[in-house]
Amino acid sequence: MSKDYLDGASGRNMKFKKETLLNYAMNRWGLNKAASVGATSELIRSCSPDTYKEWEDYYFFTATQKKKNGAKITREYLDELGQKLYMKLSEVVQKEIETISEEECIDYVYNLVLNRTYEGYRTEIETIYGQLQKALGIEIKPAPDIWDRKYSVDFYIELKGKNIGLQIKPVSSGEAASRYKWEDINKTNHEKFKRDFGGNVFYVFSVKQSEKKTIANAEIIQEIKDEIRRIGELRQ
Repeated sequence: MSKDYLDGASGRNMKFKKETLLNYAMNRWGLNKAASVGATSELIRSCSPDTYKEWEDYYFFTATQKKKNGAKITREYLDELGQKLYMKLSEVVQKEIETISEEECIDYVYNLVLNRTYEGYRTEIETIYGQLQKALGIEIKPAPDIWDRKYSVDFYIELKGKNIGLQIKPVSSGEAASRYKWEDINKTNHEKFKRDFGGNVFYVFSVKQSEKKTIANAEIIQEIKDEIRRIGELRQ
């Protein structure tokens, strides 16, 4: 009997026409987690099957829910899991879809594209700000909004009545090599900052590596320390 919800499936790894929706519900309610269906990745490596049938038999013989007092997994249990998935989609998700308005969708798009991108950008800058402050051992202050527009400066260090400017720029991996391009773009503003406040402006490049944000041009820390020393040695 053909199943119209399958999308040109061949072999055992079937493709479902509404797979995105099915996958969303499975993830949302944790129906595919080890606590529900067992540690499938670990189990199949332990089994090292040569055929699908070998894996299927091993799974139902061995698998248990990976949690305290976890139940043994049977075919009947997977049937119940599928029934639960259907209930969540047909009752909960269906009701939620009915209450979504066009205005909510429009607001969501703007929030996702603009607000969350901006918040992620600011979080990255603030993370680097903390690393930099720890490395320098001196207080770093957020620059007034007008400084961003007038001097292209995000943060500053105040020392003996003078200020050192800092601009933190998140970049993709390898882009930090374009440091001189960014310095050239804001050269006039940074020269104006030095003329008005006595200290140089330094670019600090932030890059994300393995989910951790780090300072890409780490040598800048020593350059900033040298500038702090230079200003510290100036006579009042």
